[in-house]
Amino acid sequence: MASWVAGLGLPGLVDLHVHFLPDSVQRKVWEFFDRASREYGREWPIHYRLPESERVAVLRGLGVVAFAPLVYPHKPGMAEWLNGWVSDFAARTPEAVPTATMYPEPGVESYLDSALRTGIRCVKVHVQVGAFDPRSALLDKAWGMLADAGVPVVVHCGHGPIPGEFTGLDVFAEVLARHPRLVAVLAHAGMPEVAAALDLVDRYPGVYLDTTMVGVDFAGARAGLPKDWVSRLVGHGDRVVLGTDFPSIPYPYAEQLAAIAGWAAADDRLGEPFLRAVLHETPARLLGL
Repeated sequence: MASWVAGLGLPGLVDLHVHFLPDSVQRKVWEFFDRASREYGREWPIHYRLPESERVAVLRGLGVVAFAPLVYPHKPGMAEWLNGWVSDFAARTPEAVPTATMYPEPGVESYLDSALRTGIRCVKVHVQVGAFDPRSALLDKAWGMLADAGVPVVVHCGHGPIPGEFTGLDVFAEVLARHPRLVAVLAHAGMPEVAAALDLVDRYPGVYLDTTMVGVDFAGARAGLPKDWVSRLVGHGDRVVLGTDFPSIPYPYAEQLAAIAGWAAADDRLGEPFLRAVLHETPARLLGL
């Protein structure tokens, strides 16, 4: 894999959608996926169920030279604590950029402002897991702060893997309408509403798609992808970024790269320039590397 990346003229991969969490939280996340047959109707074997230091070593071995370690709360009162934890993690992990998260709660503007002042380069918002309305008045100023700062926010707002009360691209589109300068990376390319996600990319210059689980066999290689997926990528080669969901994916990391390579090979207008943009150039630019 490293030789393939080097052959593209790249120093390595930049992954905008990786998760590192406090051990106590990570165990609970993995316990949830262990119940996936009950929660999602299918098994979800964790491919990289390893101690933290070994997970970092795996990423290095895969040729990942920078990544956004994303954290997210599932209830009020967690976000500020997670921000402190991930700040420490990034400080001790050279490849990790500083990130933060937020939740609709009193004090969100204060702890987000503090995180922005410390130099965070990315924010994670998980609408599905948090089970909150991204249009909440409690978040309105926070969205505006991110838009003003130009800090990208990776937003899981799609219905996948199962719909939530406030998931759906139509819901998040209302946030974008209020904050059109927001730099928003739609996690999982908004699956299963990928066509709607592409429409948002057309409409807003700060909207990007990440590749997390898109096009892999586990998710159904063509599941949710519009028939004109590859041709629409031609016009948005610089608006797609590498994301993988490492480590809690049920397949090897290389499968995500193979899916992206397949899109590049499917249209002569994509090819290696598209791969260089997705795998390194665009995520590096968004993260200020």
